[in-house]
Amino acid sequence: MQGIAVFPQGLENEGAQELAMLGASSVHPLKRCASFEADMACLYRLHLQARLPFRLLREIARFQCNSPDSLYREVQQAFVWDRWLHPSISFRVDVSGRCDGLTHTHFTALQVKNALVDLQREFWGRRSDVNLESPDICLHLHLSNAGSVLSLDGSGGSLHRRGYRAAVGIAPLKENLAAGLIRLTGWDGSVPLVDPLCGSGTYLIEAASLALGLAPGSRRSFLLEGWADFDQDLWEAEKERSLRRAKPGKHLERIIGCEMNCEIAQQAKRNVLVAGLEKRVIIQNTHFRELLLPSTPGVMVCNPPYGKRIGREEDLDMLYEELGDFVKKNASGWQLWVLSGNQNLTRSLRMKSSRKIPVSNGGIDCRWLKYEIH
Repeated sequence: MQGIAVFPQGLENEGAQELAMLGASSVHPLKRCASFEADMACLYRLHLQARLPFRLLREIARFQCNSPDSLYREVQQAFVWDRWLHPSISFRVDVSGRCDGLTHTHFTALQVKNALVDLQREFWGRRSDVNLESPDICLHLHLSNAGSVLSLDGSGGSLHRRGYRAAVGIAPLKENLAAGLIRLTGWDGSVPLVDPLCGSGTYLIEAASLALGLAPGSRRSFLLEGWADFDQDLWEAEKERSLRRAKPGKHLERIIGCEMNCEIAQQAKRNVLVAGLEKRVIIQNTHFRELLLPSTPGVMVCNPPYGKRIGREEDLDMLYEELGDFVKKNASGWQLWVLSGNQNLTRSLRMKSSRKIPVSNGGIDCRWLKYEIH
């Protein structure tokens, strides 16, 4: 089957590599996504083990449409709806893109809904409910003049939600973005990892989970488990495969986070505990100035405030200066990776980056900056 994986912008190549590593074929990175081919076992595996996607979409139909009427007809003919969408099943329609004659996503979603419920009334004499929050089936339509694609969303909600992070700080970093950024550092657990501004601990939890091979989908349910062609035996086999892939006993060097705010530090500790990583990740409620780094050089990662969602730019200069002074004084031989959404503030580190990777964080144009500390 054909599929689309939706990624944070800037992580398309990393995401495509992950898909291929998990068995997908014909993988092609695109803007904010990658196309791929997979059999059902691989599709299940991606949902359980892929760390970087927001969504995984299974294509069910392609068609041309350039008006509400043509969309209505094409949707009704696109799939075996009498098998997949019984009136007892609720659904939701998500729409992205645009094409000639269909430029309003909300109206387009309503037209898809109308096509389906009218078909149901004709066949059964009754219709499904639309459930925007927790549907039984989630349909995704991507509009394009080159051809529109109708897909099934295997999760219904964003895959960045792992299930461990009930507690978050202000403007939290999404788990899949954190996982992708950790992958870009090359950290594998063989050297220490430190986040001097750890917030709710997302970098550290994702890094430890990655190094230990813990399946990110193991703590959640998926809409695909209710699909008409769901294969329970195959699903259980893939879940067992993901458990075998994990290496919970693997040795990791020290993983440390600093958070000065007491309440947020407690949130981070709760998240670490729920993730089952309390013996792997240490959260210290202190300013990074008080942190005693491991003697072995390692990797430091952080997502300092940009002055856009947290703090004012003029008040944050000192924080960046202190961070730069701290690493230059205490972290010789380390790598520092900073997610920067404000070039003016990053200059206050008074260091020159050796690598700049463009990424998007919640719609903010950012750079994942690498510094070699000498």
